[in-house]
Amino acid sequence: MLIPAMDSSNQSLKLPKKLCYKGLQPLVSLLAKADNKQLLAAATGAIWKCSFSMKNVAMHARTPRSTFTLFINPPPYRAQVPAFPICIYVIMENNDLNKSLPVHWSSNLTQLCVEEVKIIDQLDGVRLVWSLLKNPSTEVQSSAAWALCPCIENAKDAREMVLFLIGGLELIVHLLKSTNNEVRTSICAVVAKLAKDKEILGVLTDRGVVSLLAELINTTDNRLRCYLAEAIAHCCMWRSNRASFGEYGAVGPLVRYLESKDTSVLMSTAMALYQLSKEPSNIITMHEEGVVQQLIHLTGSDDSKLQEFAAGCLRNIRLLSLANQRAACSNENP
Repeated sequence: MLIPAMDSSNQSLKLPKKLCYKGLQPLVSLLAKADNKQLLAAATGAIWKCSFSMKNVAMHARTPRSTFTLFINPPPYRAQVPAFPICIYVIMENNDLNKSLPVHWSSNLTQLCVEEVKIIDQLDGVRLVWSLLKNPSTEVQSSAAWALCPCIENAKDAREMVLFLIGGLELIVHLLKSTNNEVRTSICAVVAKLAKDKEILGVLTDRGVVSLLAELINTTDNRLRCYLAEAIAHCCMWRSNRASFGEYGAVGPLVRYLESKDTSVLMSTAMALYQLSKEPSNIITMHEEGVVQQLIHLTGSDDSKLQEFAAGCLRNIRLLSLANQRAACSNENP
């Protein structure tokens, strides 16, 4: 009787130690039964569950790499192997598989990184995922970038992890030059996560991230606009970057993002404008673009964060206006 494929949502399943010890290799041997699709689905589900034990992962590591190659190449059946932790270990030690990684496997990366952050970290999986950004496929690049977001966000020490992969920051910045919108969007999302750390932001700034983000500002793609504006907002944590975005002509087009009906775009844009409004020269550009009325409208939003960003931007505009009025009065009455 065949065992049904296991549901990935059932995280509470615990197999008896003796069963895991005696049955692991026979389970792996079933992977050669490529002609029996139902058996493969059941076997891969069972192996995946066994892989939640680090002892079993160590045993998997001694399994010939060819055993897993079948599941890293596009299968005609529903296999769960691409989503279990041992694949991280296998591909980490096999550069040939890394270079030829197909799109179907990379599509599992984000979910795996969200659900299994601890295991990814234990197996040094972030380095693997980061290396996938070098893959020639734009779909693999974007999948890897999306997968990096939860890794960075949930890391115990994101700064140590990222600065250890210093060459990876250069790769991130380089991929902003991609002509593929999905790659650009996912990389902007990564930049937004990375830029929350000022030391990492300093490295990104030195590598020209500001000018490259500014070059994307005229996009009409709403998803790209959302993550681009968020990246700009966090890059403004580095004070000189605020003025640089203005010098690169990013402020005016960003104001026009407020015409969008997409609430996510409005949120990230309001956040970016609030940060940019801390630079007086940017306020002048915003005022010329008619930002005040749009911001007043946003203060009536049901979203408290959106209200806060819009109101903060209006406050900075008003403070500059008052400062100019005081200066004018001082000149008239010396």
